[in-house]
Amino acid sequence: MPGRPILSKVRTRGLPEPSEQKFTVAVDSRLCTEPTGIGRYVRSLLPELIADGSGAIVETHRPRRVDVFHAPSLQSALLRSPVPMVVTLHDLTPLKRRGEFLRTGLSLRLHYLAAQRAVRIIVPTEAVAADAVEHLRFERSRISVIGEAAAAVFTPRSADQVARVRERHGLPERYLLWVGSLERPEPRKRVAGLADAPRRLPLVLVGRAGRWARELPDVQLTGEVSDDDLAAIYSGAHSLVFPSEDEGFGLPLVEALACGTPVVACDIPVLREVHGDRVTFVDPGDLAGLIAAGEAATRPAPILMPWSWTDVARATWQVYREAATASGGATTPS
Repeated sequence: MPGRPILSKVRTRGLPEPSEQKFTVAVDSRLCTEPTGIGRYVRSLLPELIADGSGAIVETHRPRRVDVFHAPSLQSALLRSPVPMVVTLHDLTPLKRRGEFLRTGLSLRLHYLAAQRAVRIIVPTEAVAADAVEHLRFERSRISVIGEAAAAVFTPRSADQVARVRERHGLPERYLLWVGSLERPEPRKRVAGLADAPRRLPLVLVGRAGRWARELPDVQLTGEVSDDDLAAIYSGAHSLVFPSEDEGFGLPLVEALACGTPVVACDIPVLREVHGDRVTFVDPGDLAGLIAAGEAATRPAPILMPWSWTDVARATWQVYREAATASGGATTPS
């Protein structure tokens, strides 16, 4: 289960005196407990930033007496940051698929306006970098591409561990797996279409579920699970099937591969960029083919490239240093 903030109860208190620390970064950690990809990003990155030792990290969304403020999501970006601001954009789906986000139009415009005022933008892929240039008119030189990684907990689990977790959640011996948020339907993720596709193996959906997900036909829901249980569920799956037609990175794919589980996904540019030939790709419009490829998948899964959250933190500290010394301002909002 998601834990408490990494720096417990620091928030806006306990800031080091200038003489104690020359370089201090404020990070908004409020999403740390969220069972989402962004929550995973914050939970995984924060301890590594601290361990890196390049400077002090303070958890707060109201930066003061610091050198840089890092908004780890679009929702954390400030319209008027008192210090140079770094914003992580995980994807620009709301701008690319406006019809699916009508209810949040005004708030999204304000968030994007705030992001345009950042001195540096972090994105997980070149595909998102291109979207930021196209849709936000951000200078490419201000964008840093820093890929994400599987958390250390995601390793192959023994047969005994898998059996215990399978029994705890009532899972079948063989199953196809999907992992993500199920609190509200997201058309781009096409979970309903996945559930409707013909298959021979059971389909297990992992993630906090809303009412709509509980009404999906012929699927098994686990709800939100602990990271240790999730690692065992990954390890026990026949394959991970990923029908999404738009993503910023796709952390479940990295996590599954880290657990030795084959992955089958729709062939979209961002997943090709991240995974190359380590993932089996099918045409985005062919969900029946996706299921068939998932059922035909065999172990062992291809080995991930060596890249960890320690590497992510090291690259992120470099962005902080660039932001603190940036002579140019942010882009002018349009």
